[in-house]
Amino acid sequence: MKPRTAKDFTDKHDPSTAIDRLETALKAAEAEANLRGYIAKILGTVDLGKKPAAWPSKAAIDRGSPGVPTLFLSDLHWGERVFRTQLGGVNEYDLRIASNRLTHTIETAVYLLELLSPTLNYPGIVLPLGGDMISGDIHEELSTTNELPSIPTVLHLHDKLSAAIQHLADTFGKVFLPCVSGNHGRNTRKIQAKNRNATSFDWMLYQFLMRTFASDKRVQFFIPDGPDALYRVLNTTFNLTHGDQFKSGDSIIGPIGPLMRGNQKKTAKHASMHQPYDVMMCGHWHRYIHLSNLIVNGTMKGHDEYADSNNYIVEPPQQALFVTHPRFGINWRMPVLCELPPKTGSKTEWVSIRS
Repeated sequence: MKPRTAKDFTDKHDPSTAIDRLETALKAAEAEANLRGYIAKILGTVDLGKKPAAWPSKAAIDRGSPGVPTLFLSDLHWGERVFRTQLGGVNEYDLRIASNRLTHTIETAVYLLELLSPTLNYPGIVLPLGGDMISGDIHEELSTTNELPSIPTVLHLHDKLSAAIQHLADTFGKVFLPCVSGNHGRNTRKIQAKNRNATSFDWMLYQFLMRTFASDKRVQFFIPDGPDALYRVLNTTFNLTHGDQFKSGDSIIGPIGPLMRGNQKKTAKHASMHQPYDVMMCGHWHRYIHLSNLIVNGTMKGHDEYADSNNYIVEPPQQALFVTHPRFGINWRMPVLCELPPKTGSKTEWVSIRS
């Protein structure tokens, strides 16, 4: 062991040194509080770390109710243009198509939930916003081909989502929106661990939406400062994250390997924080996957040039829809196609055997 010197003893026990450390820590805390207060003043919000609404975990469920529905919106990539001629005609995307797909998604979700419960016997609806809401300018090819720059894109999407949230509030009575940022909406060269949300256009969009519905008690937002949003629906706890923290898979297993490993690591991390959860929800991978403890969302954009150049399979634009029951957990899974599939051109029997 290295012998202690008089300087070591003096630094450790000198009151003036301890006071200096405390003053430094106090200044850092005050600076963070002032920044949060300044942002809150600008946005007209009181608490940026607003706690989740009470109703998803405490709502009374009628015996005939299927439970609480969740419509997962993520990876809208609003503002991006996908060119049909570069994809062999399988897909295209622009602001007009995006607006139509969002409207179709909301209306189809309501229709499917009405099939499940004709009286719409639900206590409300959960609408997670999982990031990559806009295309962003993180790649040169996007900045040169996007239909609008990022800030006008945020404003355009704000109006469309406001109308969607209003419709869901009028239909279901209550809307709860947990929100996390993605990687595409950042205004930094690389994704940052510190100030991830404060440098994201996704986060700015969520703050605008929360301000828009500040006086509507039917609509409640949960926008945490970090990359994860933990919330409970009845007896099931969810961890909403974007999914960009996980490393890419290979051509055989695709995203399953990274997602399962990532979920296991997150489960262990949150258990060590005494914050266990049952189901992880994420986007980012543009593949709809629904397992017992993992829900991966599709993308509203659909197949694009990047996916095509990497020979990924063509998956229709879709978003996850499911219902959580107080006793059975997630008991209905109904992915929503963001647009009607093309007509087959011929009538088919309700069931048949391939000849």
